[in-house]
Amino acid sequence: MISKAKSAAIIGLDAVPVDVEVDIGGGLPNFLIVGLPDKSVEEAKERVRSAIKNSKANFPGRRITVNLAPADLRKEGSSYDLPIAMAILNCTNQLKIDNSDLFVGELALDGSLRKIDGVLSIVLLAKKEGTRRVFLPRDNAREASIIKEVDIYPVENLKELIFGLRGEVELKIEKKVRVDDFLKDAPEEISDLDMSFVSGQEHVKRALEIAAAGGHNIFMVGPPGTGKTLLARTFTTILPKMSLDEILEVSKIYSVSGFLEAENPLLIKRPFRNPHHTASNIALVGGGQWPKPGEISLAHRGVLFLDEFPEFPKSVLEVLRQPLEDGKVTISRASGSLTYPSKFILIAASNPCPCGYYGDPIKECTCSNAQIIKYTKRVSGPLLDRIDLYVEVPRVKYEKLRKTEGAESSLTIRERIEEARKIQLERFRGSKTKINSEMGIKEIKRFCEIDDGTESLLKEAVERLAISARGFHKILKLARTIADLDNREGIEKQDVAEAIQYRQN
Repeated sequence: MISKAKSAAIIGLDAVPVDVEVDIGGGLPNFLIVGLPDKSVEEAKERVRSAIKNSKANFPGRRITVNLAPADLRKEGSSYDLPIAMAILNCTNQLKIDNSDLFVGELALDGSLRKIDGVLSIVLLAKKEGTRRVFLPRDNAREASIIKEVDIYPVENLKELIFGLRGEVELKIEKKVRVDDFLKDAPEEISDLDMSFVSGQEHVKRALEIAAAGGHNIFMVGPPGTGKTLLARTFTTILPKMSLDEILEVSKIYSVSGFLEAENPLLIKRPFRNPHHTASNIALVGGGQWPKPGEISLAHRGVLFLDEFPEFPKSVLEVLRQPLEDGKVTISRASGSLTYPSKFILIAASNPCPCGYYGDPIKECTCSNAQIIKYTKRVSGPLLDRIDLYVEVPRVKYEKLRKTEGAESSLTIRERIEEARKIQLERFRGSKTKINSEMGIKEIKRFCEIDDGTESLLKEAVERLAISARGFHKILKLARTIADLDNREGIEKQDVAEAIQYRQN
């Protein structure tokens, strides 16, 4: 006799349908799983056998063959435990399942269900496929109930599900999470950091404000202890709140990666990722034998902070070049390729030399010229060319350190940034572009027009500073953001002049 249960596999950030087919025939007792399973799927045999027995159901002592179709798609993870158990019980007439229902979940030996990753993507697939009912672990229910078109049935254990499908107990539908209500009821983010806590460094704060308003990358260089790390960590407090589309986009990435908390089904705070400089290129861009999102995708719509920038291996830094340019990363393997989004703001911080005091007016640098050159060359020119703002963070004088009032708060700065973002959303209405840093050549020509006087200034800067074509376009995008912050419709000479000064000489 053959039975079938519906399930799903996670490929990249999306789910694809998987049919769990079970055939129970004669011959010696055996339990086989085919359909390109990995080790964790193979081990489902023992989990399913124990879970069925401990749920007071009968496990057939015959030859059981489980096929996970399509057979050419690699299956990994423990989410197939529940559909395998359901298909076996249906095949032995212990219960009846609807072929349109979808089952996912990991079984413990006592039959209880454990949380799995990627549920948001799975329920989105169910919505796309027209599936009305999804049965999954209780710990995944709140995350799954965001999708209102699908009925979510949270299950505590296999025994409860068996009795429910037999009609002996009532299986309750999880209450829907209204996204608007969730965002409204979510507590206001309280941070121990604020721009007003940073003493001095007004020009650096201005650069960070421009970076936040247009989504531009920034590189801060200065001696130790001047506030680079504090400024970077405070940067998230001036970023505008995420839109609903951005929240769902980022939450999907974190769901697949297993970083969503059961009680918080949506990630409403912009991500801030700060990998150590010993991180590998796979940790940064993603990958592995079965590719997973890396730090740059976990920082999507948020911030990737790379402290001690030159201390990262050069091979690791070079893998950032394509994602910084394209806003996505494609990981290719023999079995296929996966694409993950990576639209993040890069904040890099560095000392000017190995000892940290090159150019410092008070403390003398102890590095040789050769050491300084070698240190600065750890970051390649092509990578630096992709960074919009280069700003020096000097030592703060005592008078400013002791000053306790007058500095703008993060809230005040964020209000200006949100106004600038509104201008950009209106400008790019109807297109995939959302912020100035994402503009292509066509959009730059349309929205970054300059007059003759500004043209001559820009021409002189390009020729004198040997600015590349990419750098030229970045200046125009930066000038567009500066004009937006000041609520100017056109780009003026002062906007371009300020944008030029942020280019590395």
